[in-house]
Amino acid sequence: MRFQLLGPLSVTDGRDVVMLPPSKPTALLAALLLRPGSIVPTDRLRDIVWGEEHPTTAKTALQSCVLRLRRLFAKYGIEHQAVLAVAGGYRIDADADTLDLLHFRRLVARAAASGNDSELYTLRSALALWQGGLLSNVPSDLLHRDEVPRLAEERLRVLERVCDIELEHGRCREALVDLWEVTRVYPAHERFAEQLVEALYRTGRQTEALAEYRRIKGHLRERLGVDPRAELQRLELAILRGEDLGRAEPTRRRAAPSERTAIPGAPRPQDTPGSLATPRPPDSLGSLGSSGSPTSPAAPGSPGSPAPADREAVATSIASPVATPIASPVASPPPPPLPSVPGFTGREAEVDSLVHLLTAERPEGDAERAPFAVLSGAPGIDKTALALHVAHLVGRHFPDGCLLLPLTRPDGSPRPAEEAADELRRALPAGRGTGLSGGRSLLVLDDVVHPDQVRPLLTSYACGAAIVTSRMGLAALVATHGGTVHRLGALDPEQSQALLTAVVGRERIAAEPTAALTLAAACGHHPLALRIAAARLLTRPRLRLADYAGWLRNDPVGRLSLADDPRMSVPQRLDEALQRLPPALADAHLRLAGSPHHPLTASGAAGLLGLPEDTAEQVIERLLDAGLLEEGQPGAFWTHDLLRAHARRAAGSSVGHAPALLRPPRHGESPQLDGSRPAALR
Repeated sequence: MRFQLLGPLSVTDGRDVVMLPPSKPTALLAALLLRPGSIVPTDRLRDIVWGEEHPTTAKTALQSCVLRLRRLFAKYGIEHQAVLAVAGGYRIDADADTLDLLHFRRLVARAAASGNDSELYTLRSALALWQGGLLSNVPSDLLHRDEVPRLAEERLRVLERVCDIELEHGRCREALVDLWEVTRVYPAHERFAEQLVEALYRTGRQTEALAEYRRIKGHLRERLGVDPRAELQRLELAILRGEDLGRAEPTRRRAAPSERTAIPGAPRPQDTPGSLATPRPPDSLGSLGSSGSPTSPAAPGSPGSPAPADREAVATSIASPVATPIASPVASPPPPPLPSVPGFTGREAEVDSLVHLLTAERPEGDAERAPFAVLSGAPGIDKTALALHVAHLVGRHFPDGCLLLPLTRPDGSPRPAEEAADELRRALPAGRGTGLSGGRSLLVLDDVVHPDQVRPLLTSYACGAAIVTSRMGLAALVATHGGTVHRLGALDPEQSQALLTAVVGRERIAAEPTAALTLAAACGHHPLALRIAAARLLTRPRLRLADYAGWLRNDPVGRLSLADDPRMSVPQRLDEALQRLPPALADAHLRLAGSPHHPLTASGAAGLLGLPEDTAEQVIERLLDAGLLEEGQPGAFWTHDLLRAHARRAAGSSVGHAPALLRPPRHGESPQLDGSRPAALR
């Protein structure tokens, strides 16, 4: 269990969040958590809970509040988080795993000690922990007067550093996303105003930069009777003189049709007059944002505010289906650092592990084996987005470039290894990525269906590295080539809220924090579902989150689709996943997922499918490998809520009798689990 202080005070077990009601025990808990591991004097606690003029019975009443807190802890199974009575006051112990404030501080300390590659990501992960109004459900004037400003200052220091890093690397458009908001919330903060003016000027918006300088200058004179600080005045003078402060990193140009590498069998852009090739979204858009927008995301209605369509473009940033260079494969000079991926949230442990794997020195004698990792999990769970995000983080370690290579055709059929290798040779000039050019390349091998698609590529490009994404576990590939495996699941509530905040906007989420949690739960904390829900909210600015969450709960699968893009659809993504399975295995999934009996066991599955238990175990193993089942306790399996809802929708046309391919085998036959027809039916 974890306490959440960086927002409304709440308790979470990683899946569900309980918002504590405004009460005196809540104020007492907040006072103790703000000083974890330290003794908070009794007099200070009485002042916090009752104010400076507390009643004569406050001492007894404080003991009663402590007792009520202990009962609350017992109710939620967190008795180990005891409120300890010590000489002179009370104390509660916590660490970074049980208190988000300490987790935030740990991430900030880790970022300060890390290199440039991961500092920005780690700091953004720390900022993502802040959710909604700080202690908004804590009824204590003293805490809001003394403690809330102190905590807010910690966040502002981190945000200031994030914007500094973005500007240092020329990512001015990314910095604008944060700077527009923070300068409106803190209009007298001169450093943020200075960063905003610089970012606007470096993106070619000189008029807006000067207008922003005039705004801060007028605000300071009117409210405080002072002029802007010297750094701001020098910045204005530099803009008026037209001095070069450095240019923003250019937005990457979409390749013309003639420059793209065609996928054999795929429709070409020129086949449709006046159209562009339809891009395929990453495995999940839940974590991958745009690399920059030509329009600053100011608050709606403010100068420079993007149109709703522009914000939705940020929400639905997608990757091309061809072998797309993420960084230009130029041997000399090395390519510039890859731009960050705004909007990516969560997956801290996976990101840290992957960055270490891809950037660590290779052991002597292991030069002929490319370091690689397998990212597996259910459809839409953010495998591709995570792979691309990590590729951006480590790009400077691969001077021959980072390439995205889809290994599945648009119809879902796997591409032969020879075809993929030919495309890779065309995308990488001769010698690059193989070590012959003196450089290395990073391959993102996306949507792999079978290990044989990957093995030749890992051998041919052994001097580079690879990230492999697949719905399958690819255990046979790991068995022969080593590598690491990361099986991705749903986001936790904090990460889901951070994703909604990144796409929809902090102000709208903060206005309905409880409804945002309900909406995330209705989406099953599934990244693709969250992104679709957020995109719909962007196009309907007057829609209340609570109303939308209630509407969504009535049919979460059927309503998680965008009408203008059939690919942005949870049911379609799940339908495609089932179409890749042998018919018998797909039918077994629908039966098991649609059953009310969860968690599943091998014996329970045997009863539902009408199969011997050993055959049912094979079915479970196949579904587990396909990402359609998750394993909890040993021998106990469960299906994600969205997959269960999808199975119930499909049940009417998919079940009714056990198919022949899953019937108990007759004497002398073997169970048919591969979709082939029994000999008697051939």
